[in-house]
Parts: sequence; structure tokens; C-alpha cells
Amino acid sequence: MHPILFKLGPVSIFTYGFCLALAFLCGIGMAGREAKRLGVRVEQIYDLCFWIVVAALVGSRLLHILMSPAYFLDNPLEMVKLWKGGLAFQGGVILAVMVSIFYMRRHQMPILGTFDILAVGAPLGQAIGRIGCFMAGCCYGRPCDYFWCVTFTDPQTLAPQGIPIHPTQLYESLLAFGNFAIILWLRKRKSFAGQLTCAYLALAGLIRFVVEFFRGDFRGPVIVAGMPLTQVIALLLAVGCGGWLLFRSWQLRSGKGSYLHTRT
Repeated sequence: MHPILFKLGPVSIFTYGFCLALAFLCGIGMAGREAKRLGVRVEQIYDLCFWIVVAALVGSRLLHILMSPAYFLDNPLEMVKLWKGGLAFQGGVILAVMVSIFYMRRHQMPILGTFDILAVGAPLGQAIGRIGCFMAGCCYGRPCDYFWCVTFTDPQTLAPQGIPIHPTQLYESLLAFGNFAIILWLRKRKSFAGQLTCAYLALAGLIRFVVEFFRGDFRGPVIVAGMPLTQVIALLLAVGCGGWLLFRSWQLRSGKGSYLHTRT
């Protein structure tokens, strides 16, 4: 597609980087609106989001590097070239969650309620970020012959050139927009703290698990049943969060978890 958005003299503005910045801004903006709706200090949410962005970038890049250690040991400068793509979503989630919990405990913020605020903007940011992946050509799909498949021709693309392949980035982006719509619908109907967070992560994990079947790039070593590392992590995320969501819902229905009922 178009890895370079435009050039300013010798400086190139990469489409992937632009979409990534837009994704974070939109996600943070939605979290701020949700915090304002709930009467939570918006400034504190923005401060938390700053550290989440840093952790998400570091974690997603670190997991990508760990999946191809030999290449990055031979080419250490490639580790910092984020504009060329190479961010593993699951690694970003793991480190961002760890940093978030540390920040919330330090500032005495309700953990599950705060995560629910962040979950409102997360799928929107993810959807926009995947558009950047598509423009750069990373996270590309397997060869196919369907009419909706795409062929990358730009010499700077990260995808194979001249071969019709699945637009897996757009698959995930469209499904993430659907995830965003579901979370928006659910935010005023939630029954317990953490419900939005688990719903988002369960759907995000399921989406990634399904899309992985159409991916053609390297996603780590095969772990089990022909599934690479990233697909296994996505499956565990979907099952774990989905299971917790069902368990909490059962507690409320049976009257054993009424103390969890909250609108914040």
C-alpha cells in the first residue's frame, strides 16, 4: 500500500507511525470522555494513559523481538525501528496491565473500575492501529485467490510483493470496530466492575485467534496443535477473560456476588 504518508524534504512521515499516534490519541480521548461521564478525574486518567502507551509500545516490541531473537541480535538497530512495523499486541497488553496495576495501587485508584474506563477506548485504538499495519504491509496474510484479496506493489512494503494475499490487517480492524461498538453498548448496562475490561479482552483475544488462521507472516514458534505463540496467547486471553466474565455473571445471578454490583 503506502508505507510513507508523505515527505518533508529529507524527512519521511511513515503511515504506520501516523496511524499509531492517531490510535493512541483516539483511545485516550474516549477514555477521557468516559472518565468525565463517571465523574472521575480526567487528568489522572490521562496521566495513566501516558504510562500505558509507553508500556504498550515497549511490551509489544519486546515480544516481537523475542519471537525472532537471532535476527535482532545480528541487527540490533532494527530493535528501535518501530516505523517498519513489528508490534505484537499480546506483549503490549501484558506489560500495559502490569504498569497500570502498579500505577493504580500507588495512586489508590479502583483497579477494575479504572480498567473499565480504559476499555472503552482500547478497541477503537486497536482498530485504527491495524489500518496502519495494512498501510505498512506488516502482519500480512496468506496467499489467496478471493476477489477481496490485496496485492502489495510498493517496494518499501513489508508484505510479499505481487502476490494476492488476505488483508488480515483489515479483517482485524473491522472486527475491532465491532468490538468497540459492543463495548459502547455495554458501558451503560454493565453489572459489575471489570465487566467491560473482560468483555473487551475476551473479544480481542477471540478476534486475534481467528485472524491468525489467515496470517502468513512469522508469529513465533509453533507451540501446540500447529498454533504459533501469538495465537496460543490470544486463545488463552479469550478463554481466561471469557471464563471470568461468565463466572462473575453467574455469581450475580445466583446472589453470591451482589457485592460486585457497581456502575463505576
